[in-house]
Amino acid sequence: MSTVDLGLPSLPGGLRGVPAATEPQNRKEYVSDQEVRWCPGCGDYAVLAAFQGFLPELGIKRENVAMVSGIGCSSRFPYYLSTYGMHSIHGRAPAIATGLAVARPDLSVWVVTGDGDALSIGGNHLIHTLRRNVNLKILLFNNRIYGLTKGQYSPTSEPGKVTKSTPMGSVDNPFNPVSLALGAEATFVARTVDSDRKHLTAVLRAAAEHRGTAFVEIYQNCPIFNDNAFDAFKNPETRDDAIIPLVHGEPIRFGTDGRLGVVRDGFASLAVREIASLPNGEADLVIHDAHTEDPAYAFALSRLTDAGVLHQAPIGIFRSVDHPAYDDMVRQQVETSKESQGIGDLQALVTGSDTWTVN
Repeated sequence: MSTVDLGLPSLPGGLRGVPAATEPQNRKEYVSDQEVRWCPGCGDYAVLAAFQGFLPELGIKRENVAMVSGIGCSSRFPYYLSTYGMHSIHGRAPAIATGLAVARPDLSVWVVTGDGDALSIGGNHLIHTLRRNVNLKILLFNNRIYGLTKGQYSPTSEPGKVTKSTPMGSVDNPFNPVSLALGAEATFVARTVDSDRKHLTAVLRAAAEHRGTAFVEIYQNCPIFNDNAFDAFKNPETRDDAIIPLVHGEPIRFGTDGRLGVVRDGFASLAVREIASLPNGEADLVIHDAHTEDPAYAFALSRLTDAGVLHQAPIGIFRSVDHPAYDDMVRQQVETSKESQGIGDLQALVTGSDTWTVN
């Protein structure tokens, strides 16, 4: 059990309808018999270990967990978990998982994807899953590079990035995955780091308990093609000034000796300031509210993320609000249709009232 307190009370019903396990479970039951094959030192190992250790805490049957992945290094996840899973089509994991979540309310459905898989070829599927608020959980492993295809720049690579496909440096403006998710009005958006197991586990639990789409960006190191991309967040000498911790109900304060904080700056903007320079000191700091209905506040928080060579970013839960889930509403429509017709007539539903005869 994680000891990290994100200050966020659980929203009800994330696992509603999923059968509970009749006996206590442990990590070994979720470990498959497949050899784990990633590059030595890959951040995926740490995330997998945390995930395997976290799943028994949900208290549900492992056969009621479904993992759907696209294409990429992270997409090997379903092979390494003793649950149901599917290694699907490049970028299409959210669409496949949507169908699964709608048809099988007894499953806890998870999508495992990467920055290339989700934000390039899969960008369209991702944003529509988020806006629909399907009851599934999306883990986006962001290493800011194409790892599986050996080191091309990705949609999250910083400007000027020199790679095999950008030998003179990338001129692209990168995506901020959290900003993208909030722009699609996702109801749960968080960011964590592969090497911080306690924080990662706490975020995963909050995501699992959320009813609707939970989007979690995980900063994940690729030691072969983009090593030390997140060193600022892991190095003991820099991490206090790099990590802006988000704890619901607490002032956003960070830095060595707590000298830095987040304040409001003009219209709908936030900024980092030295607390000693503020007119009212700590009283001027923003109190983090993950339950703010308007996503504009969480979006402003996401813009504190450095778009270049990362040296500072908010870490934690940006937004968690309670909206109706798409799959719940679809199933309710089907039940209502059955009741109004007396029986479930699929052909009548497909045909509808607008018909004509072609001679």
